[in-house]
Amino acid sequence: MTLETMAPNPVWDDEAHESTVSVLAENDEVTYTIWGGDWCKDCRSQLPDFSAALEAAGVEDDRITHVAVDREKNGPGVDEYDIEYIPTIVVERDGEEIARFVESESVPAATYLAEQLS
Repeated sequence: MTLETMAPNPVWDDEAHESTVSVLAENDEVTYTIWGGDWCKDCRSQLPDFSAALEAAGVEDDRITHVAVDREKNGPGVDEYDIEYIPTIVVERDGEEIARFVESESVPAATYLAEQLS
């Protein structure tokens, strides 16, 4: 299922986030799994910008998985990945988790993950 909140923010400025986009583009072997809910205010505020950053970095759709959860945060992979809060974004390389963004980080998802991937 596709999360509507993963529609890229059309006014997100990739030039203003050049270093973030660059790091995301350089990490062309990683995958992103995003747990969220279209009903969730944190997802609605975080995910459109994150999606715009992925788009600006040229991340192919086959490297991005959307996982919609219900209001009780039930959904595929929730137990396996120990998902408690949404949005949660897990970045993996060769099936191994290398970075994780969770709802309460103090910076936007794209910025946080670019810092982790640097």
